[in-house]
Formats: sequence, C-alpha cells, structure tokens
Amino acid sequence: MASRGVGRSVVGEGVAHESFLRYRRFYWLKVALGIFLLTWLVYLVVDVQPRHNGGSWLGYTLGTLGAALIVWLAMLGIRKRAITRGRWSLKAWTSAHVYLGLALIAIGSFHTGFQFGWNVHTAAYVLMMLVILSGIYGVSVYSVLPQGLSDARSEMTGPQMIDAVNSLDKQIQAAAQPLSDADSEVVLGSLGEDPFGGGVWRRLTGSYPRCGNRRALQVMRGRLTEVSGRQAEAIEQVVGLLERKAAALQRVRGYVQRRAMLEIWLFVHIPLTFVLIVALLAHIISVFFYW
Repeated sequence: MASRGVGRSVVGEGVAHESFLRYRRFYWLKVALGIFLLTWLVYLVVDVQPRHNGGSWLGYTLGTLGAALIVWLAMLGIRKRAITRGRWSLKAWTSAHVYLGLALIAIGSFHTGFQFGWNVHTAAYVLMMLVILSGIYGVSVYSVLPQGLSDARSEMTGPQMIDAVNSLDKQIQAAAQPLSDADSEVVLGSLGEDPFGGGVWRRLTGSYPRCGNRRALQVMRGRLTEVSGRQAEAIEQVVGLLERKAAALQRVRGYVQRRAMLEIWLFVHIPLTFVLIVALLAHIISVFFYW
C-alpha cells in the first residue's frame, strides 16, 4: 500500500511539472497535425474551377474557420486572467494556442488558394504569418531563456547585482586616490554608469562599445607596463577592482539581455495581433460588400 502511495505521488508530480508544449502527451500537436492533413487532403481532392481561390465554397469554408480561429487565439490574453484546472486550464489553453496557431498556416494558405496580390486580402495573410512567426519566436525563447536568466543572476536578485556594482564603484574611487591626475580622471570616468542604460538595441545585443569600465581597464593595463614602485602597486589594485566590476557588469547585462529577449516579442506579437484583426475585418467586409 505504501509503494502505491509513493507511485501516485511521483506521477502527480510529473503531471504538475508537465510543460504546456507537452500537455497530455502532445494532444494539441496531434490535433493540429490532423487539421493540417485534413485540409491538405480536401484541398487536393476537391476540384474547384477554374482554380482554388478564396471565393470558392471551399475558400469560404476555410476562411470562416480561419477567422474564427484567429479570434479565439487572440482571447488567450483574456483567458490568462482566470486560473482554473481541468480540460480548459491555462496550460491546456496555451498548448492549444500554440499548436492551433501553427495549424492556421495551413488553413489560411489553403483558403487563399495561393492567389496573392497587392490588396487587403494578401495584407491580412501576411500579417497572419507575421503574428505566427513572432509567436514561434516567443515560444522558443520561453522554452530556452528562463534557465539562462537564472544562471545569469548567479542566485542574486536584481537589486543585489546593482548593489554589487555600486560597492565596487566606491572601492575603485578610494583606490584611485594615489594615482596621478590623468590616471585618476580615466578611472573616475568609469564610475556611476547605468548598467541598464543604452536603449533597447544594446539591451538585446548585449553590446556596450562605450563602456567606461572597459576603457579604464584597457588604459590601466597599459599603464602597468609604464610605471613602477607605488604607482604600479596602486594601478594594479585598481586593475583588480576594474576586472571585478567588469565581471559584475557582464552578469547584470547578461541578465538584462535575456530578459529583453523574453519581453521584446510581446511588443511585436500583441500589436501585430490587433492589426491583424483590423485587417481581417477589412478583408471580410470587402469580400461581402464589393465582390
């Protein structure tokens, strides 16, 4: 009896930690593949004259299905506000959102009959593909980067990482006192930098070419070959502190970069979804009123 209890506990723990991508042994992936195969088979079997297009009965059917699916997919943001379990838990909904969103590629493409032009209909299709591609990016980064975020922090919180940089700044300022005026100016110029500064692009790339700490470290390393005695000892101490600060900055900026990569897609995916819905409405209205 005891062994059975342990078995249930282990199984329950495995289910609790099941990711939305693997939900119910890839249930929604199988559904999406079934939709793709079914629409592809119908597209090949059904004879539409003179050729497949969005205005045929098959085109209207797939278009209606695709439009309804787009609206349903857009409701995930509303669904996130409710926490429930069971068949339509948030995990189940998210899994369906991902895989049915991929199935939309087949539904939308077969709906068009691959007839494209410079019009609102093609614009709606292109926007749909952009939304799907941004969603693929989002799923990818959320599957890979969270562990990178944890590693980058090294078990430190954001404020603790900033405090570490500020503490090193104070030590560097004190260690720079014995230096010459020219050397001291270089070193002190590296203090007080905002490790989060530089704009979105620098956060995403992790590139900070104007980093004052890097410049001071390069200059002071060069100065070590030119001086001796107490000046060399003072500069060596400063170099050691600058190296520690470089490691601290790398940790902070690595964390910022990964967090930016996690968040940036939302600033693309969500606005594109709203634009897609507007284009979809224009597409539907133009079909029913002008065709």
